[in-house]
Amino acid sequence: MTETLIKVDLNQPVTENEQIHNRWHPDIPMACWVKPGDDFILETYDWTAGAIKNNDDASDVRDVDLSTVHYLSGPVGVHGAEPGDLLVVDLLDIGAKADSQWGFNGFFSRQNGGGFLTDHFPSAQKAIWDFKGMFTSSRHIPGVNFAGLIHPGLIGCLPDPVMLADWNRREQELIDTNPTRVPPLANAPLAATAHMGKMKGQARDDAAATGARTVPPREHGGNCDIKDLSRGSKIFFPVYVKGAGLSVGDLHFSQGDGEITFCGAIEMAGWVHMKVELIKGGMAKYGIKNPVFKPSPITPNYKNYLIFEGISVDEQGQQHYLDVNVAYRQACLNAINYLTKFGYSPAQGYALLGSAPVQGHISGVVDIPNACATLWLPTEIFEFDINPNANGPTQFLDGSIDLPIAPDL
Repeated sequence: MTETLIKVDLNQPVTENEQIHNRWHPDIPMACWVKPGDDFILETYDWTAGAIKNNDDASDVRDVDLSTVHYLSGPVGVHGAEPGDLLVVDLLDIGAKADSQWGFNGFFSRQNGGGFLTDHFPSAQKAIWDFKGMFTSSRHIPGVNFAGLIHPGLIGCLPDPVMLADWNRREQELIDTNPTRVPPLANAPLAATAHMGKMKGQARDDAAATGARTVPPREHGGNCDIKDLSRGSKIFFPVYVKGAGLSVGDLHFSQGDGEITFCGAIEMAGWVHMKVELIKGGMAKYGIKNPVFKPSPITPNYKNYLIFEGISVDEQGQQHYLDVNVAYRQACLNAINYLTKFGYSPAQGYALLGSAPVQGHISGVVDIPNACATLWLPTEIFEFDINPNANGPTQFLDGSIDLPIAPDL
């Protein structure tokens, strides 16, 4: 029987679990060790470790302390791993914890994290999703039911000291260009809420002072939010420290490309069954600087889509030069506006695009001045027909159900 090397108790304060950490730092001790060829299971908290509750009150999303996240299981040391190697990780299986068959997504307040469309949705809201095997539905977004593609939003290996120092330098330089911006341009180290696994005393305090926040993806992987990293995926991670130091967390039951609401996937507590191997000297052999992966062979079988285009002209009509960020935002806003014609609120549409198996594509970046991005919305997830026709849209919802919203403080 495969051994579960890291276990989590959802009723235990996360800071009491020494096999969990919420910062990146090369000195964080390995939580456990494995050998190349071993397979094992790691249990994980949801990324907030239980801060968001299964209820109809969004004040927990409004008030969540984002300096504490993400809570990761690990690091797992791999015997024989050395800087310059590639750590090969096979995701054999992934699931939700048996005692937590639900998940959440939502929007952070603009004052506390924001999101891709925070200018349009500045207040905190959330949706709860119930799991029924491989399918999910939400009491807050009626009329949809879809299969999940469970994946870790965050997985990566520890940085070396030089890499960590470079992260902190370049991100602080960015912050310094507009230090009062809301939301901030980046998140600097913050020792007060750092959970450094087994580290104690002065060693913990010293590492916490420079430990990198886990919010962005970086060269080592990290919070990439790639929905195709599901069961059956194989990932090749650059190794920067002896033992590699593999950590995982932030499991998602389902997610649309871009995780546009920031707390945008269906977040959950769960477990990951994985196997590790090594390619000695693999970074130089293959010229790999960032992780490379093979996607899951098992994906939700949706074939029919409505595809919404967006170009790099913003909401005020200002022209941008080949700006894919602006173009994808316009594609998302176009899809949200379309869904309102069937009775969904804009918030319900936004939440759905962040959590359903929506595809995002960069469709053109050469035809000056407009980049073109597209959002692919699977029509089969709806319990009614959303395709355009001569009779016009059918009002499926009457507005009596919406996402809980937390008043701004």
